Amino acid sequence: MITLRQLLALHWIERLGTFERAADHLSTTQSAISKRVQELEASTGMQLFDRSQRGARLTSAGEELLVIAREMLNLAERIDSLKEGTQVVNRRLRLGVTELTAWTWLPRLITRLVEDFPGLTIEPEVDMSRNLHERLMDDMIDLIIIPDTFTAPEVSSIALGKVENAWMAAPGLIAHEGVLDLAELAKYPMLVQGKKSGSGLFVNKWLRTLGIDLPKTLSSDSLTAMLGLTAAGLGVTYLPLECFRPLVDEGKLTIIRTNPELPPVPYMAMYRNDRPSAFMTEVAALAVELCDFTRQLQR
Repeated sequence: MITLRQLLALHWIERLGTFERAADHLSTTQSAISKRVQELEASTGMQLFDRSQRGARLTSAGEELLVIAREMLNLAERIDSLKEGTQVVNRRLRLGVTELTAWTWLPRLITRLVEDFPGLTIEPEVDMSRNLHERLMDDMIDLIIIPDTFTAPEVSSIALGKVENAWMAAPGLIAHEGVLDLAELAKYPMLVQGKKSGSGLFVNKWLRTLGIDLPKTLSSDSLTAMLGLTAAGLGVTYLPLECFRPLVDEGKLTIIRTNPELPPVPYMAMYRNDRPSAFMTEVAALAVELCDFTRQLQR
């Protein structure tokens, strides 16, 4: 008889690459995982792994079974969510966000997740977009919220919203009034986010399409550090307009109008689509509902 435990073992062996890693992920032993595979092969009458190859490589029959196995696991997850009128029982969510989400609507999202999914354990990570995407690909994280700068066929991307950005600097750094040509602005020292930043990659790509070069740059992977350096008068940077408008109102920063204006940065919720994902779909839908980058520390 085929069991969900056997199918779950098959899923994680393929996902993580070895029987040992699958055993660690499922908090069991390698021999227990091997036994589940043997039982599954006996029940189906198929050889699922090519034992002439190094590592856990599926046969063609194993690959076909894996597709069906993931459908069955997904259905089982949906059925389990209906038990006793609750949606989640003893579930874990490894949630990755960048600083901007943590600055704005992450508290609101966590509050709703706790309310809507009783028994849910949330393990948040705040990091750069590239790092979060790499952890998602390595299956070390379940869902990430980052700018739309990375794609992969095994990842579903759900549009959340767009962040309106503006060039900002300390008052008095730029004497020009009115709209400043972007090429002229580029002559000032620029504070930019590094290559691991999704919004940094998005803005840098946009600048390249315009043929704009930034000869004087200071790079930082920290949004908080960028704020401090900009307020200290060390250069010009781009910041989410509405989120940090209070600093403009307080006279700590000033907005620099340019031609052309900065494009909005689209943000996405991303999760793997090659694993049971009914719960991830629900979390992504909740993120769409709550996404709001305009106000700090929302409750």
